This record gives sequence, C-alpha cells and structure tokens, in this order.
Amino acid sequence: MNNTAEAIVDACPTGDIDVQMIDVSGQMLKVAVKSGPEDVPPLLMFNGIGANLELGFPFLNELKDRGAILFDIPGVGGSPMPALPYRPSTLARMAKNLCNILGHTEVDVSGVSWGGGLAQQFAHQYPHMCRKLVLVATSAGWVMIPGNPSVLSKMTNIKRYTDKGYMRSIAAEIYGGDFRDDSTLINVHADGMKPASNAGYVLQLMAMVGWTSAHWLWSIKQPTLVMSGTDDPLIPVANANFLATMIPDAKLELVDNGHLFLVTRPQESAAKIEEFLNS
Repeated sequence: MNNTAEAIVDACPTGDIDVQMIDVSGQMLKVAVKSGPEDVPPLLMFNGIGANLELGFPFLNELKDRGAILFDIPGVGGSPMPALPYRPSTLARMAKNLCNILGHTEVDVSGVSWGGGLAQQFAHQYPHMCRKLVLVATSAGWVMIPGNPSVLSKMTNIKRYTDKGYMRSIAAEIYGGDFRDDSTLINVHADGMKPASNAGYVLQLMAMVGWTSAHWLWSIKQPTLVMSGTDDPLIPVANANFLATMIPDAKLELVDNGHLFLVTRPQESAAKIEEFLNS
C-alpha cells in the first residue's frame, strides 16, 4: 500500500480529538473537537454533501498548529434528523451556536465542496467571528460552472454513499486526480463512510437549491484561500477563478489533483492551509 492509502487508512482520531454528542438549541450534533493552542483560533470545518465527520480525521490528524471543530450535519453520520428542513443560513447559525458552546468567539473557517457554500455563508453571516476563510473544491452555488452532466448525476445519487461497490465503480470518473492513478484508494475511503439517511441526503441537496453567494462575494473581507484541483470533474477550476476574482482579499491555489485532494493527500493539504492561516 502506498503512503497516500496509508494516510486514509489512519482514519482513527488521535488522542487529542474528542468525539461527543452536543445539544445545540435542541438539535443533537455529533461533533469532533481537536485540541489546540488556546491563543490560536480553531478551524471550523464543513464537510461535503453526505460526508460523515470520520472522513475528515486524516486531515485533522495532520493539523500541527491549531485545534479544529467538525460536526455531522443533521441527518448525516451520527447527527439525528432535524425537526424541520434547513437553509445555509440555518446551518451557519447552528455552527455559530456550537462554537459559542465550545467557548470560541473567533474561528477560522473552511469548507469542502458542498461545505464550501456553507463556509461562505458563515463568513458572510458572522464576519466578526470568522477570521480567515478557506474554500476547497467549491463554487458560488447556483451560478456554478458545472462539470460533466453525467458526473453530476452520479454525484447527487445517494447510492455512492450507501453502496460501496457503486462508489468504487464511479470514483475515478467523479473525483478524478489520485483515484485515476490508484484504484485502491477508493477502497480505504469507502471503508470510512457512514451513509447519510435518504431523507438527510435530500435535505442537504434541497438546502442549496436557489442559493448563491455571487451577489455578496464582494463583501467578504476575510483573507481567503481558494483551492481547486486541476483535474476536478465535479467542480471545474473556473469556479475557483470566479471566487478568487470576486472575493477582495483572496489567494488562488491550484492543486495538481482531483476533487478530494484533502482526503487523498491530507498531510500536504494541511501544511498548505496552515501556512495560509499562520501567515
């Protein structure tokens, strides 16, 4: 097994990651908290659609200089279904309340793919709480420049999280990058998946219907790192170019990889992100 595969296999949290259930205004959330220096804002992370927090452990384990907060969206992983449907603004408020419960008044924020929209919403909604912003393999929402329609149709199908055989068969096509070069990578990635419920997955899809940040990206004042894989079949690089152009204080970082480079290359990705956050 190569080093990349070994990194994904090591998905168990180390001793400085605590996983717990937390009541946030009546909604129970499964939350992973990585401890870090008290004088450094933790990194609040938002996962991609259908992704449980365990898939983020390899990346969390590679963070050297800061703590982190990652939670399962209601209806995904270990977080129970919400009482009502939600919008990005609802989840941003939930995340803000979670940070307050954990004792944080300032955080850095990152989001991957679907979670990148949520990260933008958080930075816009709570500008005084968000210090820096990291957007990974994401877009401005409804106005995104789409990937191949056949790829997008497979991505929106919950079967990729409930049927590991199906996930293995489409991984290279929808994720690109390292998955094209090493077919074993998807095996260890699939082993870490805990599927969302059908209803939970639909809620995530519906939450972003009609949502876009395009009309207020200019108002995001936080220093922002926009990262994109050059071989991303789901969200082409043009979307990263748009974000980096519209956000006033943004830096664009292109990665010679696919959609899930944070998963397949957590050490390299964590180093780049921490370099930005520490600058």
